[in-house]
Amino acid sequence: MTGSADKPAFVLVHGAWHGGACWDWLKQELEAAGHAVVASDLPGAGRNAAMPASFFQRPLDPAAFGTELSPNAGVTQNARTDAVLADVDTAAGLGNGKVILVGHSLGGVTVSPVAEAAPGMVAAAVYLCAFMLPPGMPAVAMILSEIMSEALVPPLFKADPEQVGALRIDVGSDDADYLAGIRAAFYGDLSDAEFAAARNGLHCDEPVAVAAVPSAITPDRYGTVARHYIRCTQDRAIPLAGQDHMIEAVDGAMGNATQVHTLHSSHSPFISQPGALAGILRDIAATV
Repeated sequence: MTGSADKPAFVLVHGAWHGGACWDWLKQELEAAGHAVVASDLPGAGRNAAMPASFFQRPLDPAAFGTELSPNAGVTQNARTDAVLADVDTAAGLGNGKVILVGHSLGGVTVSPVAEAAPGMVAAAVYLCAFMLPPGMPAVAMILSEIMSEALVPPLFKADPEQVGALRIDVGSDDADYLAGIRAAFYGDLSDAEFAAARNGLHCDEPVAVAAVPSAITPDRYGTVARHYIRCTQDRAIPLAGQDHMIEAVDGAMGNATQVHTLHSSHSPFISQPGALAGILRDIAATV
């Protein structure tokens, strides 16, 4: 975790159904370049996630799995925002005092309120094929928008989110077609071994309350933080059209421009292209 005293530190915020361990390969790359890295499990995720009892009943009972209340249903966005603010505070003491905040996918929903709450502590906010939402928009509105119609994630849902309190997928499935859907959505350019390892790190319930909170960013606070977006051209979870739409919407609302970078990767370049991703992040670090 300890980095060079003359380099910015990174706080990495994982996306839905993932945990902090998904960043391990990228973390190694950044640490090798002298950057301190903090990559925690969010509340309700990774080691902090709980599985519904029906998940462990195999063969799966679709009716039970589709109706059991999620043990993660009570997790709020405020809890996640507070957790990452604490990580930013920790990271500020590990390098040169500057912190670069990176969010992947639904992790972008946490990056934005952290940057809004503490613009003086965040030297740059980086969205990796993430939900960078304009004021007033919750993630669920973006997920359901026509521009996201080609996204492969919603067909994976195994329960009504409002009923169970979670965006629920069956990460323990043995159905080949369903597993192919998970792979296509998140990991289209991973090897078989990489996909198997990544799948083992997933939990099944992402708290739906997080996706329902409207973005509350403002030009006077969030808008003063250097903002970067890393587009992933082969992403099937947040299609490129959706990524570009969010960039345009936030730029218009904030009155300034997001710095845009592009990777020719799937939704998970921290696994498929950690070296290339680290190169972009090192370049961003050199600008703060």
